[in-house]
Amino acid sequence: MTDLQTSPITRSHNQGLLELDRRHLIHPVTSFRGHERHGARILQSGEGMWLTDVDGRRVLDAFAGLWCVNVGYGRESIVEVAAEQMRRLPYATGYFHFGNEPAIRLAHELTRLAPEGLGHVYFTLGGSDAVDSAIRYIVHYFNAIGKPQKKHFIALEWGYHGSSSNGAGLTALANFHRGFDLPRPWQHHIASPYPYRHPEGHDDAAVIASSVAALKAKVAELGADNVAAFCCEPIQGSGGVIVPPRGWLKALRQACDELGILMLVDEVITGFGRTGPMFACEAEDVSPDFMTLAKGLTSGYAPMGAVLMADHIYETIADAAPESLPIGHGFTYSGHPVSAAIALEVLRLYQEGGLLENGERTGIRFAQHLERMREHPLVGDTRGRGLLGAIELVSDKGSKAGFDTALDIGGRLSALTWEKGVIVRCFGNAVIGFAPALSCTSSEMDMIFDRVEGALDALLEMPDIRAATGC
Repeated sequence: MTDLQTSPITRSHNQGLLELDRRHLIHPVTSFRGHERHGARILQSGEGMWLTDVDGRRVLDAFAGLWCVNVGYGRESIVEVAAEQMRRLPYATGYFHFGNEPAIRLAHELTRLAPEGLGHVYFTLGGSDAVDSAIRYIVHYFNAIGKPQKKHFIALEWGYHGSSSNGAGLTALANFHRGFDLPRPWQHHIASPYPYRHPEGHDDAAVIASSVAALKAKVAELGADNVAAFCCEPIQGSGGVIVPPRGWLKALRQACDELGILMLVDEVITGFGRTGPMFACEAEDVSPDFMTLAKGLTSGYAPMGAVLMADHIYETIADAAPESLPIGHGFTYSGHPVSAAIALEVLRLYQEGGLLENGERTGIRFAQHLERMREHPLVGDTRGRGLLGAIELVSDKGSKAGFDTALDIGGRLSALTWEKGVIVRCFGNAVIGFAPALSCTSSEMDMIFDRVEGALDALLEMPDIRAATGC
């Protein structure tokens, strides 16, 4: 059913929902007044790569919800597993030495799949509290080994590590700091390994060397005895899908070891086949001290995140206090049995259902389309790995100049792509982000880029955009 076919009763109902949304529902990362003016796009159903709103409009979701619906919408086997677990045991606490089978099996499965040495798992509700939990455990670890002065954390500009009070400070995006008194004095940032914007251009060795040098310089500035950890994403997601050169992550792992600091790798976005392998760390044979997971863990079908902790960290914390003394960190819903059962089925679909293989195949076509899009007059750079990528728009290809923020490129693109029938992430810095489901077919991938290209063409036809680009 299209918007024109919607009955008067249905239209009235939908308008009522929009009004209730404006009055009562606070949306994540939005201007409150801006959302009241814009109104919600209310989604009603999903199947595979497609979403349908309350007016019957079908659109291709090329962003997997929020980088998370890796298996696609409407997987009946996940629904069945969730319903069966709800009937059997809808909730079980992990406190007081209680446990449940799905959570236990999931912890075992994750440690089997993770880089060697990450043998212990703490479950959270999502990525933000996974990062927050990792920070707490890192602080506890250094207190346990008698180095309480090691409290400073270093992360990357353009990085994103959640929206908790601690994680949002490691995040280096202005919206997450403004008005929240962040970052905190113990949170620091070094330059992003941003090849397109790097002074040495796409010289991989230079980009890697500059990151290593920046980390060492920051540690020297703060004092090695004061720095606890370096935190990074293998690919920076919300900063604009910034893809470091291959070898970058391994070089930073080696630098952390040399500096005597821990490494926290945030794979909330990159995990579970998003970049090709199960985890992005695998591509460079990196085993961090902590790894945070979420999103693709349950493919968005239920809230869940995880902190994977290295064995040496676990053993140190475990042995540092009397056996009768609890480690005071826990959540009511840690290891939730329904979420864990869903995650187990999602992991089965990745491996036995052929989704990892399909993602790698379709990723080749994805890369071809990204490369083709470089020829568009508005495109300065394209980048990606696996099924994670971006198009960066510029007003001048030669100088790489961006656009005046007053032109609201992100907002315009969001409207244009929606009109063309595709959902992508339109960042404020004129970057279009892609994260299609691992179930995406070649024909759907072609359709995604046909529609995005149409949106870019429409953007270029706007007089003020033509004036800004000189086209």
